[in-house]
This record gives sequence, C-alpha cells and structure tokens, in this order.
Amino acid sequence: MTVSSRTPRPIDHLVLPVSDLAIARERLTTLGFTVAKDARHPFGTENCCVFLSDGSYLEPLGIANREECEEAAREGNVFVARDQAFRFRRGLDGFSGIAMATNDARDDDRRYAAAGLSGGDMLEFSREMLLPDGTSATGSFRLAFAADLRSPDFFFFASQRILPLPADRKALEAHENGVTALSEVVLSEQNPTDFQYLVQEAADEREIEAMSFGMSVATPRGRITVLNDAGLEGFYGIAPEAGTDRGLKGRAVVFTVASLPECRRLLTGRGVVFTERDGRLMVPPAPGQGALFVFGE
Repeated sequence: MTVSSRTPRPIDHLVLPVSDLAIARERLTTLGFTVAKDARHPFGTENCCVFLSDGSYLEPLGIANREECEEAAREGNVFVARDQAFRFRRGLDGFSGIAMATNDARDDDRRYAAAGLSGGDMLEFSREMLLPDGTSATGSFRLAFAADLRSPDFFFFASQRILPLPADRKALEAHENGVTALSEVVLSEQNPTDFQYLVQEAADEREIEAMSFGMSVATPRGRITVLNDAGLEGFYGIAPEAGTDRGLKGRAVVFTVASLPECRRLLTGRGVVFTERDGRLMVPPAPGQGALFVFGE
C-alpha cells in the first residue's frame, strides 16, 4: 500500500478492563458520565459503555462468566485472550487497548499481516444493547488485531460495525461533566519510537510528531501519544514505576469539556480527588477507572 492510498483511521473506542461493572458504573457516574446499560458479549465478557458525541466511546470491560472466557480464549478468541493476559499481568483495572474505526476490517487484517504486526485471527460477533427508552438493538462487529510481541500489555484492533447500533444516542452522549470528545490517549514506553510502526499501522497514518519526550500520531478522532518516563512526569505528573518492564502501557485518557469551571465544580461537589495542571483537571486512577482521566477545554 502506498502512502498516498492510506486512509487514516479514527479512534473508535478504548478498552478499559475493570474488576466489576457495578464499581465502574458508580465511579464513572460520580465523574459525571452517562453510562449505558450493561451488555454481554457472546464469549463471556460484558461492558457498560460511555458514548461521546464525537463518535468515540469508552468500554469498561468486565468478566460475566469466567468459564466462557477461558473456553473462548482456548478456541483462539484474541480479544478475550488479550484481556485474560492483561488481568493476569497488570491487575483487574486498567487500559489495555485501542480500537480504530474501519469500513473494511478484512483489508486491515491483510495490512497488519503484511507489516508483520498481525495480532491473530479476526473475530466476528453480535451483541444486544438496551437503549434508554427500554428497547433493545443488535449490533454486529468484525475485528482485526494488530500487536507486537514485545508489548504484551497493550494492543490495537480495527473495529468494523457490520450492523451498527442505532445512531441516535443523544441521551447517552450527554454528560454532566460536559465532556464532548476524546482529545488524546496517552501510552508509555521507555523508548517510544520502538513502537512507532505499530501505532502508525494501527492508525494507517505515516505522519508522526517526534519530540524529546516521545511521539504522537494524529487521527481523525483523537491523538495517540507515547511518552517516556520524563514525559509522563512532566506533562501528567505520573511518577516512574520502579521495575516496570518494557512495552506499551495505557496510562491516560484526555477529554475535551464544554466548560472547565463547570467540570471543576461538579468534581469538587462530588468529592472527587483531582489536581490541576496546565489548565487541565487530572483525576488519578481509582477502582473502576484504570487510567488517569484528564479534563480540559
């Protein structure tokens, strides 16, 4: 594929493993998010998504049935196998993957394989979702996986909505904290450019912004940034973790809000612990929230 024929992929959603959906729902609601009803996958996992008006969403991912998950992983379900491995290595709350929106996951799968970055066999499935008015709808999806064996704790995948869920989600996209969009996702690695090709291939974007603290790739919906320890501490106040191994790690999610003062007022009124840095509100990880959440205008 030539550079000119590339089609940059927007961020579709973020995979956020949680120990329990009820805990995640309570935490996210406290932070001012509207959380969708619980929904189950046909392979043992479940989620309670947060939909944003820019078309992206958060996927807090829980375990509905451990036996079903283990069986799916044994049968080659990459999505479940990666989730099981993440929980074993990193704990039950975290940030494990980024899904990129695509119109042709099969083409993405071929592209990943040609680049030596295939994460395994494609996955197709359908699931039901309960809507705010009490009705339900079925969505069907096709996923293609991109991964690097040097990075066991983070992966990318292309997500094609074969049978999309209803487009009118206005009630679910309105949030008390004023969040309107996903601005940036922040990953960490000692030498960020070691994973330059993985990020570029996932985003189908060759342009990269290099800096002394790492690198960043812009997508049509949100930016993917990889920072080293100095960058994490300097920009986000995240101190280095002693003994941390190599590979990409999901560290922070940056949101755009309509009004920072209103967001600050809500968080303060609900007793949420946060710090303010460079005109942004930073909420540290907590049970049900596996990454730093950053709110800014």
